[in-house]
Amino acid sequence: MFDRLWGKRRAPAFLPRLETKRLILRPMEAGDAADMFDYARRIDTTRYLLWHPHPSVEYTRSYLAMIGRLYRKGQFFDWAIVEKDSGRMIGTCGFTRLAKQHALGEVGYVLNPDYHGRGYATEAVRAVIAFGFENLELHRIEGRYMVENTPSRRVMERCGLSFEGVWRESMLVKGRYRDIGVCALLRDDYLRLCTGQATAAIRL
Repeated sequence: MFDRLWGKRRAPAFLPRLETKRLILRPMEAGDAADMFDYARRIDTTRYLLWHPHPSVEYTRSYLAMIGRLYRKGQFFDWAIVEKDSGRMIGTCGFTRLAKQHALGEVGYVLNPDYHGRGYATEAVRAVIAFGFENLELHRIEGRYMVENTPSRRVMERCGLSFEGVWRESMLVKGRYRDIGVCALLRDDYLRLCTGQATAAIRL
């Protein structure tokens, strides 16, 4: 399954629509520009990310156009997070890295700060993890975060990823070397969670 999906060249084939109780995950679209800019322009969104705030909605439109091109080349694996009740695009979640030779995926996510504290990030990450293990047949899914970003670590741990350690000053981000925490979940552990009493902690 991993090899078959990896060979797909169109985003909808690789990134099918995923649905949870409150969210829809789908490929990003040009029409998401206003919703994306609403959070991508904010310093509190980007404080612990590699990128700077978007300076204008035109910049966001150009970014989404670039994502569209990467989708068509099979080189981008993030979904838009859409809140069902409002229909708003409130963030992104997906694989920031896929290493085919190791059957490894790195999960990443961004959420509009106005929607923090509702469990949306956890809900989206669980959906992506399930897709990674059940559809792509990944062996390992990991997440990295700047150590100051404890809410991000809590999201990972709620989704079953175990803390593995800190890579000290391993990334130069915005002019400063940052300590990076790593959490991960192996396929066998995921399957055990899904068949045991801990199922609710990892499944949708």
